[in-house]
Amino acid sequence: MKIASGADHGGYAVKQDLVRRLRAQGHEVIDVGTASAETSVDYPTFAHRVAAMVASGEVDRGVLVCGTGLGVCMTANRHRGVRAADCLTPHLAEMARRHNDANVLCLGGRLLSEDEAWAITEIWLATPFEGGRHSRRVDLIDEESEPS
Repeated sequence: MKIASGADHGGYAVKQDLVRRLRAQGHEVIDVGTASAETSVDYPTFAHRVAAMVASGEVDRGVLVCGTGLGVCMTANRHRGVRAADCLTPHLAEMARRHNDANVLCLGGRLLSEDEAWAITEIWLATPFEGGRHSRRVDLIDEESEPS
């Protein structure tokens, strides 16, 4: 699988560990940065890069890490066709894939250990989208909303 990965300084250590483990499993990983935990950087920069790659089909999926996972998730979901999910447990990761066809995983680098983040990532990668009634719902996500 081709995966884009990015993080800010708060997610740098977890991202580095995930990139290493993903490559060891044979995935092609494009690391868009950041390159250090030492310098404060803006998470939207990296989230937009990964989300754009997923939205364009350049990669199959994306993995983003910031301090809580919230900021990168909000940013990534601004891209049409991206379904980013901030997952704190393996169960959330499984449901994000099974029912929502999440194509970007967001993680909290200050909330999860490297092993916890890896366990969540493994489930997220291994879980297929169920389709069926969920397909219609996923299609509705990208429909233009009507003003209230």
